[in-house]
Amino acid sequence: MANVYDVLMERGFIEQVTHEEEVRELLSKEGVRFYIGFDPTADSLHLGHFIQVMVMKHMQRAGHKPIALVGGGTSKVGDPSGRTDLRQMLTPEAIEANGNKIKEQLEKYLTLDGESGFVANNADWLDHLQYIPFLREIGSKFSVNKMLTAECFKQRMEKGLSFLEFNYMIMQAYDFLELNRRLDCQMQFGGNDQWSNIIAGVDLVRRMESKQVYGLTFKLLLTSEGKKMGKTANGAVWIDPERTSPYELFQYLRNVEDADVENCLRLLTFLPMDEVYRLSALEGAEINKAKEILAFEFTKIVHGEEEAQKSLEAARALFSTGGDSENIPSTTFEASRFESGISLLDAMLEIGLIPSKGEGRRLIQQSGVSVNDVIVEDVNRILTAADIQDGAVLIRKGKKKFHRLMI
Repeated sequence: MANVYDVLMERGFIEQVTHEEEVRELLSKEGVRFYIGFDPTADSLHLGHFIQVMVMKHMQRAGHKPIALVGGGTSKVGDPSGRTDLRQMLTPEAIEANGNKIKEQLEKYLTLDGESGFVANNADWLDHLQYIPFLREIGSKFSVNKMLTAECFKQRMEKGLSFLEFNYMIMQAYDFLELNRRLDCQMQFGGNDQWSNIIAGVDLVRRMESKQVYGLTFKLLLTSEGKKMGKTANGAVWIDPERTSPYELFQYLRNVEDADVENCLRLLTFLPMDEVYRLSALEGAEINKAKEILAFEFTKIVHGEEEAQKSLEAARALFSTGGDSENIPSTTFEASRFESGISLLDAMLEIGLIPSKGEGRRLIQQSGVSVNDVIVEDVNRILTAADIQDGAVLIRKGKKKFHRLMI
């Protein structure tokens, strides 16, 4: 079996590593315990988080043991990494509820049975720390001057960095120490915005336990223009099917830019690299075949093959022939609403096709909205019973986003 380090490197995951030769040697064996943290700032993972899940799946496939750390403690402080302002403070109750949802999602994709993999919550130790003993034992190991050189702090200095957030690095480093002590965790992984925090953890374990542990970061999911992927006009692309339907997830990846296809195939599928290279080399209209495969493979990983197949058929129903239009996202409306008339803008806002009426007006003015395949020209368009065809009204936003209003 190939060394998983080489697999991750070939697929383009790895950006930074603390001790490359030692890490590669360590990962040539089986059973290495490593962790990745997930702060439950929402009740679902989103597309960007799934890079971390894919890394954990690659590692577990190679016989290593993931520790999925839910940040029930760290999320009460807020990670300043990649932020220009203070994160919204959630209540302890919201954090606990979100953490339970994140745990459920992670257990869907990873074996976290206490043997092949583990799940932990840093609230178990962070919530019960005593301030003065913690400062004396752990805080004394950190240099403020060195911490202020970290990129995650530097970008916050102009607008102001709160003392609350300043503690985040120490807390994350302490997580590594606790997981090393409790579960013999030898490695911490994270996105490249976590490099400073990971180094702090490696250093703390060395100082406190006289052990060598390791850190590794992987790339964030970015477009070819350097922007974060997974954002739409209506917000993040969520893994929870109640927040982003399998079809919408499929369509998001089906519509990525041509230049982003190879990167997404590398990071978001398990297709062999020979197939990744073949699909990425397609040009012109042929590249759409690669996008369809990308969308199908990732939707299958997240929601299962049945939902991926339904999404594929729904997409083909709209763009070619022979598909099943029953799988197009739908919302049921009372027939009486059409009898009295309902504003198209109100309907689009209600079903989440637009984030605001202003955006809807702009789209209509640019001929970007159609009803039953007829382009809408009037921003005050009213939907009535006359628009109902075969028990539904089909609304299209742009070229590729559809929604059916069912009666």
